[in-house]
Amino acid sequence: MPYSQTSRRILDQCVEGFNYVVEKPLLTAAIVLALVSMLVVGLSVPFYMEDAVGFGAQILAEAHGMIFDIAVIGILLYWLNQRGEVRQRIRMYQDEIDDYRLLESEEASFRTVGNIKRLNRHHISQINLVNASMPKTNLNYVNLKGSNMNSANLSNSSLIESNLECTRLNQANFENSNMNQACMRGAYASGANFKDSFLIKAQLQSALLIKANFNNAYLMEADLQNSYLMGADFENASLYKADLRGAKGLTVEQLLKAKTLYLAKLDKELQVQLLQAEPALVEA
Repeated sequence: MPYSQTSRRILDQCVEGFNYVVEKPLLTAAIVLALVSMLVVGLSVPFYMEDAVGFGAQILAEAHGMIFDIAVIGILLYWLNQRGEVRQRIRMYQDEIDDYRLLESEEASFRTVGNIKRLNRHHISQINLVNASMPKTNLNYVNLKGSNMNSANLSNSSLIESNLECTRLNQANFENSNMNQACMRGAYASGANFKDSFLIKAQLQSALLIKANFNNAYLMEADLQNSYLMGADFENASLYKADLRGAKGLTVEQLLKAKTLYLAKLDKELQVQLLQAEPALVEA
């Protein structure tokens, strides 16, 4: 009986020691390396003693082969593995955006914004944000070029210098948001709500802004060249130094509702009509 207990105790200690080693990869590798080295060196001693020069040459040849394996196979496998991990992370970020996209909560908003910024770090800008709820969030400097943000809610948010070029923004809500110097060239923003928003020096060239709401918006020095402005509402909007040359569908009636057009760049025909109808709007 004592013998059995002693054997059991020794066996338990061996198992415990084995588990300890296995749980530490570096220690396991070091032990395996030491054992293999002892075996290989021990078996190689007679050959080394017999022909040291030839044996050394063979070792160097094998070393060159090992370097080649590391350079070609090792690095290639590492690169492929890293690419796979990156693709998995990107897929995870996109899935999480889809999971939270329709939820109207503060947590959902901030998690969505966080995932957008993570995707940007992986150079991903085309993101599905249809109906996404992200009010009161910080999207400064984000790249959403080519994304679909139709009917998204970004009211009271900050999008300073954000890239929304060629982005779908139809019916999106940017009310009371800060979009200073945002790039929206070629954006599709029909029916978008920019009421009370700051769009100072915003780039809106060739953007589709049909029936967009710029009520009380600040468009100082904004570039709206060649944009589509049929039915857009500029009531009480500040268009100081704004560039409206080549704008499609823009009428005098729309501009007469603006707060100011002082130093704004307009097509000659519109300029003449405004000077006749309300010179103070353009000259002061």
